[in-house]
Amino acid sequence: MHSSLVILAGGASSRMKKHSETNGLTPEEINQANERSKTLIGVGYNGRPLLDYVLYNAKQAGYTNIYIIIGEKDSLFKKFYGDEANNNSFGLNIAFAIQYIPKGRLKPFGTADALFQTVEQYPELNNLQYSVCNSDNLYSSKALYALRSTPHPNAFISYDRNALMFTSDRISSFAVAKLDSENNLLDIIEKPSTKEVENYKDNEGKIRVSMNAFKFTGQMLYPYLRDCPVHPVRNEKELPTVMLNMLNDGHSKVKGIPFSEHVPDLTAKEDIAQVKAFLKTNFNDSIWQ
Repeated sequence: MHSSLVILAGGASSRMKKHSETNGLTPEEINQANERSKTLIGVGYNGRPLLDYVLYNAKQAGYTNIYIIIGEKDSLFKKFYGDEANNNSFGLNIAFAIQYIPKGRLKPFGTADALFQTVEQYPELNNLQYSVCNSDNLYSSKALYALRSTPHPNAFISYDRNALMFTSDRISSFAVAKLDSENNLLDIIEKPSTKEVENYKDNEGKIRVSMNAFKFTGQMLYPYLRDCPVHPVRNEKELPTVMLNMLNDGHSKVKGIPFSEHVPDLTAKEDIAQVKAFLKTNFNDSIWQ
């Protein structure tokens, strides 16, 4: 099993900072939502940020080496989890990579660019197997362990869309994974119509989506990260593009690991109350004491 997890935390959190409904939020929560990276907003016990819980679940899953990729101005991450942080790192070895924004752009260049910059700064990853996940999604320790323990060189958690407790409008915007009878990835379909979705059910009759939880073999992935094209609509370099390009060249299969559970997501201010409620219900406060 591998022991390294790359956590993508370099995004601009632009949707979180947009003006939106703030009923039920405290002035401090609103201020943090407007000023901090979203994964550092205090949503948990005694104001602990969501990333604490991501790291806790990673520790429970057996990861020991964590690479957090952050933006150039995200110094607060190092205050929370750097060498001088107190009791926030759970005994994990935490390193930071910087996702630099290319000249002429205002925002980071996407998830594939984030991972590419990480492996350029920590080239040892190109000789390892490692996992990758978002910082603003709370994956269960079981899902993270499934990525660590799978024997397949490249894989992702393929979530049952019906188990995700989001609004129907939000769920309908998720890209759908098309799998073969052995759960190997065939394609990723962006915003399929309701009629199209029925053609993409897996062998359990489930519609599967990716929530950006992956396992990769560094040596296989590197050239596709390096050469990832820019998405023509979103103007970003994206990990699904990298996976599909690797598949299309026939160099490796990508196994979908089926899971049916909710994945809390902290994207906008409207998510804060729901994430707080989930943490209060599903985590015993004694784990922090």
